[in-house]
Amino acid sequence: MPEDLKKYIRSVNDFPKEGIMFRDITTLLKDPVPLKLTLQQLFENCNNLDVNKVVGIEARGFIFGAMLAEKLDVGFAPIRKPGKLPSEKEQESYSLEYGTDTIEIHKDAIKPGEKVLIHDDLLATGGTAKAAVNLVEKLGGKVIQLSFIIELSFLNGRRLLSNYDVKSLVNYSSED
Repeated sequence: MPEDLKKYIRSVNDFPKEGIMFRDITTLLKDPVPLKLTLQQLFENCNNLDVNKVVGIEARGFIFGAMLAEKLDVGFAPIRKPGKLPSEKEQESYSLEYGTDTIEIHKDAIKPGEKVLIHDDLLATGGTAKAAVNLVEKLGGKVIQLSFIIELSFLNGRRLLSNYDVKSLVNYSSED
């Protein structure tokens, strides 16, 4: 059933850089049928987990991350790019498919011992997700699951996350 979502995901060549095939979920979001189906599938993957918080990674991870937090009746914490969070923060730099970047989280976003579900729209090389894991763990949280809509398995992102429960709905095993 989740692989049926592929027909709602737009592929854009050479974005954000030449040679990158971007998987765009805005086409999935604009129709209530795949939007609801996506949320239902993500929720089924984590409904039986004991989590205290959902962390969403900027920016597309905020969309379903916040909806999952509401459905799970837990809080939500954003992980953002530098300069976007107004209070005291922790930061982590990482490599990604086409360069390097840094993400941040408020230091008070996760309490020590909280069980956390991390959500983002896409798992590629795993750099962003691993940086998010590192941030949660620096704050004393325990990552229970990482949740993604799309996984680009040909980029082997799971290897950086091999010690964690990783779930994705749609898999692209090649750049096509």
